[in-house]
Amino acid sequence: MKFLYSILFLLLSSSTLFSQTKLLSWNIENLGKSKSNQEITFIANTLRDFDIAAIQEVVAGDGGAQAVAKLADELNRKGSKWDYVISDPTSSSAYKTERYAFLWKTSKIKKIGKAWLEKKYHLEIDREPYFCTFQYENKQFTVANFHAITKNRQPETEIKYFKFLPEEYPNLNLIFVGDFNCPQSHTVFYPLKKMGYKSILINQKTSLKKECKNDNCLASEFDNMFYNVSKITRLHSGVLPFYKNFYSLKEARVISDHIPIWFEFSLN
Repeated sequence: MKFLYSILFLLLSSSTLFSQTKLLSWNIENLGKSKSNQEITFIANTLRDFDIAAIQEVVAGDGGAQAVAKLADELNRKGSKWDYVISDPTSSSAYKTERYAFLWKTSKIKKIGKAWLEKKYHLEIDREPYFCTFQYENKQFTVANFHAITKNRQPETEIKYFKFLPEEYPNLNLIFVGDFNCPQSHTVFYPLKKMGYKSILINQKTSLKKECKNDNCLASEFDNMFYNVSKITRLHSGVLPFYKNFYSLKEARVISDHIPIWFEFSLN
């Protein structure tokens, strides 16, 4: 009898875990017309087991929106229906401007209202975050998709404005995701942490080196997600070392110079 109860518990636990939301974030370097059909297929195969994908570094000019559409089409051939939304170009300079994208499984996730680029701090934040509210079952959460300025330009000078966003959107359950070009241990994240936000990754490098050295292929702790522990329960999180599918980092970096990160959670 004890054995039967154990089996029942495991089955119930598994069904509960499988019903949770799986969010992926990926800086896909220069997602645009330079990506071949084969590369788009590889990206789709990497995303297919998640419920939502937040993408950074979509090309703002020709080819960016088309590449996201091709990615969605490829995902739709994998057995689940996917939808997507793409931001306008960010308000940064012509050389630095980009788009963001969200893709999601429509059978699992519902998009609520319109997605939007942050307006209040668009002058202070070079590539202002892109917000989209989703609903899983009867509960909502809003993903803020972000790509910071490069490390040598001091991304903390713009990340410091994130501490004002929970107050600006007091009714939203915010999850900040993306490439911060800055480790979660930096003091710029202290205000968010004091508000109850926690990073899904600690001491986890996410950008690729140009060459592996002694099986060390990752360079910097740049990508992460921050969630409010009072509103969200972390179940699992991690990274996808996609580069291990390639013979060299040079080949892998044709896809991206960052690895995807992921977060499986339940809404409190």
